[in-house]
Amino acid sequence: MSYITVREPSEFKRFRLQSGGMLTDEFGRDVTGVRVSLTDRCNFDCVYCHNEGLGDTRGPMDPQDDEMSTDDVVRFLEVAAEFDVDSVKFTGGEPMLRQDLEEIIERTPDQMEVSLTTNGTFLPGRAPDLVDAGLERVNVSQDALDADDFAAVTKSGAYEKVLEGVDAALEAGLDPVKLNMVVFEHTAGYVPKMVDHVAENEGLQLQLIEYMPELTGKPEWNIDIQRVHDWLAEQAVEIEHREMHDRKRYWIENDDGDGRGMVEIVDPVENPTFCANCHRVRVTHEGYLKGCLNRNDDLKSMGEMTKPEIRDAYRDVVENRVPYYGEYMVQNDAGEWEINDEYVGEYAEP
Repeated sequence: MSYITVREPSEFKRFRLQSGGMLTDEFGRDVTGVRVSLTDRCNFDCVYCHNEGLGDTRGPMDPQDDEMSTDDVVRFLEVAAEFDVDSVKFTGGEPMLRQDLEEIIERTPDQMEVSLTTNGTFLPGRAPDLVDAGLERVNVSQDALDADDFAAVTKSGAYEKVLEGVDAALEAGLDPVKLNMVVFEHTAGYVPKMVDHVAENEGLQLQLIEYMPELTGKPEWNIDIQRVHDWLAEQAVEIEHREMHDRKRYWIENDDGDGRGMVEIVDPVENPTFCANCHRVRVTHEGYLKGCLNRNDDLKSMGEMTKPEIRDAYRDVVENRVPYYGEYMVQNDAGEWEINDEYVGEYAEP
């Protein structure tokens, strides 16, 4: 087994906000990407998600009253491009419940790499059009390889449709297609089968996402993610360490020895290095900016979504971004993580 380190910028120092071009927060983190939620509606009701299965989910439709319009989304992206943002990930809920997704992608500034996180149920029939519009990468949520197990986690009978969606993405030329799997008590036993699946299927990669109990209110479902790291290390023929986020990629050989698949663990919980290298600003479906995925006390309205309002809000959010672990959440004398009152008082809006 070989072990390599990928060196990436990881300095964690305070800098002033740059006066032009790309914006940098006071912790030296350049904002190079945005993550835009297009809706909170979802046709799944996953047990680990506290707000899915919401709203009208009969199928793709025009933006709802509480969702940014097509023009609003595009206007925001045009402003982000002014600040040298070079990537956008569209998320939800289920972003493919937006009928205008292809138009949004097509109108996204050319400098931005476009990716999508989806449950995959609407990819059959739409994947080619999404690629034609400019979609470059896709993450498909898939927590199990058995229909009954899948239904138990997602409260959905759409297992076969998800498999069709993954195939449609591959056939449309999206490469790689990443499968997202949240690892917690319900799914931990499915990991070996999923690892074998990506090792046997060219074009697929696996992202094992650490369960975040503080966001779901079910701490008893948590597992020790280090056990998953240790097991993968035993199986891997090569381990790649990414200094940014302190993340590892494990390359697993298939049974025939003529191919291999990549498995990456996304483990942000109690990981100051992960937060120290976060380079994304988030946008909610209603049109609020936020500097941290884990927080809801740093929301910043973009008003009526005019470009001057968007610019002002974007600058403010970047200027006030605080790493979740290590700054917003700090360890007390007992080694437990607790909210740092300094940042709650200084940055949170009433």
